[in-house]
Formats: sequence, structure tokens, C-alpha cells
Amino acid sequence: MRQARRASGVTWARFASEAGFGEAYLRNVENGNRSVTAGVAAAYDKVLHTGGTFAAALRESGSAAVADVPWDQPGSMVVLGSLLKGSSVDRRRFLSAGAALSVSASNWSAALDLTRTTKTPGFLSDGPPLLAHVEDRLDYLRHLDDELGSGEIYQLARSELSLIVKLITTGRHRGPTVDRLHSMASEAARQMAWSAFDQGRPGAAQRAFDGSLRASADADDPVTGAYTLSFAAIQCYSTPGQATKAISLLETAKDQVKRKATPRMHAMLAARSARALSKTGAKKDCAHQLDLARTALDKGVHDDDPKTLYWVDYGEIEMIAGSAALQLGDPAEAVRRFEAGMQASYPGDEAYPRSYAIYLARAAEAHLEMHDLDAAVATARHAARCLGSVDSARSTSELKGLRSQLAAHTSHTAVREFLQVG
Repeated sequence: MRQARRASGVTWARFASEAGFGEAYLRNVENGNRSVTAGVAAAYDKVLHTGGTFAAALRESGSAAVADVPWDQPGSMVVLGSLLKGSSVDRRRFLSAGAALSVSASNWSAALDLTRTTKTPGFLSDGPPLLAHVEDRLDYLRHLDDELGSGEIYQLARSELSLIVKLITTGRHRGPTVDRLHSMASEAARQMAWSAFDQGRPGAAQRAFDGSLRASADADDPVTGAYTLSFAAIQCYSTPGQATKAISLLETAKDQVKRKATPRMHAMLAARSARALSKTGAKKDCAHQLDLARTALDKGVHDDDPKTLYWVDYGEIEMIAGSAALQLGDPAEAVRRFEAGMQASYPGDEAYPRSYAIYLARAAEAHLEMHDLDAAVATARHAARCLGSVDSARSTSELKGLRSQLAAHTSHTAVREFLQVG
């Protein structure tokens, strides 16, 4: 929208006047601090003579409809149904995922608070065997994503969500069983969101994150929703200028699970907060959150740890610490943290090659900043080997960025050979 307005050559004052909105309001829309409404989209089309392009994009994205859908179980079924019908093409690049996710998080928190005051707790039974089978498949998809990347996960998770929605809408299940189904729907939608983000489709990711949060609120399951927010936070802090929104998402998650989460969950949320804080340059706050994460892990594994947290261990925390140190301009500390992660028996090559490729690319960047070209190339080669069997636009982008930085050092034989052969 900003690009189209600037290309028109119309001054801000004239544009705002003809659009019928205040200049400050429209600036906030373009900066992602306010949502793009149907009225704003129509105003841009009118002033810029774009033939309804922005209004059509807003309708096709589903955002205009979703914004008006109540945060209750019928509303969730509408939103989850839209995910099942949605196009595989991402059409929300002109909208701010950070602003939209902030609204979703706020609505999720309010919906949980309301649910707690109106819902009578029930006995949590195991439910039909089919539910266990679906949960097992969702667990399998998580590990498949770790090992092979997100390439096929979106469609596979959408198929699981489709089945779960059918089980909910049959009306055959009641009480705790239907709550469990909503929790499962939340996890299936989260997997859709994460795979969409990993493949470079932020709009599709935001819509699926919203659906996941709605389903977790219906289930009165703040832990599953907090897990979703921890991934939504990555989307925010990976987007320039959105790190503070990521911090806010994580604070919302922490508030909702502070009396329900296990130490392992608290460790994960603290580590994600540290990474988000590193994007803002808050070195002391970042270090504090990393200390909280390590202290929480020191409390050990608990029987009631969510199955989704299998990857949260000392190795992962140190890899996040290395990424944060590099972001904060301390490559020596980054190398120390990455090495500590590897020494903590981090099973990157076998279990997490997609994530490991990203961490190794960052470790290579740290070596490069310390002018250790041999170590940078050796680590870059390792990252490339991990990426060889992985389908991940995000990981590929990380290694591509490293190659760009190495390109300035082609006089070094090892660098030149790596760039030529890989």
C-alpha cells in the first residue's frame, strides 16, 4: 500500500483528505500498527484508481471476515473452516503480521479469562482411541518437520485439521473429549502456521496462528496456546521492526501459563524472550531471560511436560544463546555458546538438521566476524550438509546470507572453493 501511494506522487495531506481518513491513522496502517480494514482498502483503491485491487486482496486473504468473527466455538469453526478452504497462495504481504498477531494474542487472553469464569471443569478421560491415533500423527509430523523441513507439512497438517474439525462438528463428542479435540485442532493449525512461515508465506502463517489460538481458547488450554504464541513470536522478531511485538506475545503467553506450565515450558518461553530481546539490543534483559531458562531446565523433566517440548534441552538453549550473542554484536560469545550447545549432546545432524543448519550458518558468521576464515568455511560446509536433505526456505535464506558475506573473501582458497562447490 505504501509503495502504491508513493508511486502515485500524491502528497500525504492530499491523499489523506481524498481518502477520508486522518494522515496519522493512515501512517499507522502502513506501518503495521493498525489493521487494514475494508474501508481503508476501499479508500486506497479510490484515491489510487487501482480498480479494487486492495479490497479484493483483503477479501481473498479472509482477514476482513476473520476480524469480525467472535472468539467463541462457533467463531472458531468458521476460522478453522476458512483455513481448510484457503488458497495455498499467500496474499497478505501488505498487512502487518505483527499487528495482527498482537490483536489475536489479546483476544486469546481475554477469551481464556472468560472461559475460566463460565466453564465447569470436567473429568479428563482418554476419549475414543481415534483421538490417540490423531495425536500420534501430529507428533509424527512434528518430527518429520524437524528432519525434512516444512515442504510437505502444511498439507499434511491441514488434512489432520480437516479430520479434527469433522469430529468436532459431528456433535457426537461432549465435555472433556471435545475440549481435547479443540486442543488437537490448535496444534494442527500451529503446524500449518509454522510450515507456512518456514516456507516464506507470512500471511498464511498469521491466519493459521490466529486459528490455533482460537481453538486453544475453546479448549480452555492455555499451554497449547502459549506454545503457539512462542512460534508466532519467531515470525514477529524475524520481521524488521516487529521484535517488541514478539516480546509482548511472549509476555501474554507467560501470564496465561504462570501457574500451569512445567519448568520446561517456562524455560522455552524464557529462551524465546531472550532471542526477541536480542533483536532490540537489550543485552542485560536478554542475559536475564537466558539465566531463567537454564535455571528452569535445572529442575529436570516432569511427567506432565507437554509432548511438544521434546526439543527443549540445554543444547537448544545454548544455540539460542549463541544466536542472541551474535545479534548483540559479540561473536566470541556466540562461538562459545554454539560450542556449548554442541557439547550438550545437541542431536542436530540426526534429529534437527533444519534448525542445525540455521545455527551452524550463524556460527560460521560469528567465525567470519572474528576473521577466522578457515573455521567459518568448515562450519559453513557443515551447515550445507545439513541443508542437503531439508526443504526449508528459512534455512536456505540463512545460508544464502552467509554466502553473500563470504563473497567478500574470495581471495581465500577455502572460501573460493566453498562458494564454487558448496
